[in-house]
Amino acid sequence: MQRSHGWRADGAVFDEENIVSHAGLVPVLELAERAGLSRLLDEHVRFADERVRSGAANPTPKLTSIIAGMAAGADSIDDLDVIRAGGMKKLFSGVYANSTLGIFLREFTHGHTRQLSAVLRRHLVALAAQTPVLAGIGERAFIDIDSLLRPVYGNAKQGASFGHTKIAGKTILRRGLSPLAVTICTEAAAPVLAGVRLRAGRAGSAKGAASMVTEAINTAKEAGARANTILVRGDSAFCSGKVVAAVAKAGGTFSFAIARNPAVDAAISSISDEQYTPVHYPGAVTDPDTGQLISDAQVSEVEYTAFAGTRYEITGRLIVRRVLDANTQDPLFPVWRHHPFFTNNPEPVADADITHRRHAICETVWSDLIDGPWAHQPSGVFAANAAWCILAAICHNLLRAAGTLTRTTRYTLARGATLRSHLINIPARLARPQRRPVLHLPTHWPRAQAWLTLWTAVFTT
Repeated sequence: MQRSHGWRADGAVFDEENIVSHAGLVPVLELAERAGLSRLLDEHVRFADERVRSGAANPTPKLTSIIAGMAAGADSIDDLDVIRAGGMKKLFSGVYANSTLGIFLREFTHGHTRQLSAVLRRHLVALAAQTPVLAGIGERAFIDIDSLLRPVYGNAKQGASFGHTKIAGKTILRRGLSPLAVTICTEAAAPVLAGVRLRAGRAGSAKGAASMVTEAINTAKEAGARANTILVRGDSAFCSGKVVAAVAKAGGTFSFAIARNPAVDAAISSISDEQYTPVHYPGAVTDPDTGQLISDAQVSEVEYTAFAGTRYEITGRLIVRRVLDANTQDPLFPVWRHHPFFTNNPEPVADADITHRRHAICETVWSDLIDGPWAHQPSGVFAANAAWCILAAICHNLLRAAGTLTRTTRYTLARGATLRSHLINIPARLARPQRRPVLHLPTHWPRAQAWLTLWTAVFTT
């Protein structure tokens, strides 16, 4: 491609009122409405008092404006102005300025964020009913819980405090806010968010986890899952009596990494070397002479009673994966590193180990959000940031559902940045032949077929 010639200094003018740069918002927001987003917002999010006169007026169109801005790539309040450019006001009603939306977010309280969380769960159930966003949930569902520390800067962030995080494998203290999130996925569907709760940076990882797990299991049931096919997974921070009891009470199964302590170490020591079997990880090979699996890890199990002596006492399987210490060079006296987890998953021990390790899939959701709306905590008001996190979760689920309607594997499993780039941020010219709106998109657009499949699926159902 070569540079064209003949341009002058006045050869570019921002004056076209019928051009839109985010044509993909049309089918995506239509999908949101068909799943009842505005109705749910009207029913659940209500403001009785206002800090600023009319600051909380018309909450539903303001919330949908924020979600639309996030879908278009906004990661701060200032960026929400992208929905006002060109012909966007001709495509949509109720388009608000970013300053208005910032004032509105600061009207939120903790109670309003709980109302918004109810919208998140119900909208996910509605999306699951209308799209294959949770395909296969009737066979098996996985609920993963995790927390992270999002760093913030400056002294004006409410709730910001020093919490523990890991960077390059080292635990350090970092000032920030700590979202706790729960995802739902299946064997065939990528993870979507069933709940998000923003907390102070110094909050313990498991704070609020029991109630969030209960809500997520109930959401999965409403979306079509059966209680006995739901597996809740997490790391050792969530292996507490209260969380495990919440899973058991809801009828689900659990699989949590468990911290090492004298009781766990004693159980691990009771397993003999002969009881360990190799586990087939990617890269494992079969010995051509013996036919045995040559793997870098082995697994075994032993019955174990966790939280003994408390009201949460429960007996299950302690599955132990052991790997050779990378620093050990003497094959005659190997040194093993043991990684136990506690579960009542009835799968064979090797399968249960692989299933447990897949709980790291929730990290892909954090990556998507950090590469999108969670790039910043945009306000100095804690409740405004909490609302922002939940709206980002609604947007994530909506994009994921839209991707499944393209009927292509690529967009069913694609990252949020790819969905925004390929399905949302598409330029178009708005025309009205015979007063009927028509979007004219670029010819030879490389993702045209997938985009039209999404359009057809939304507007013909």
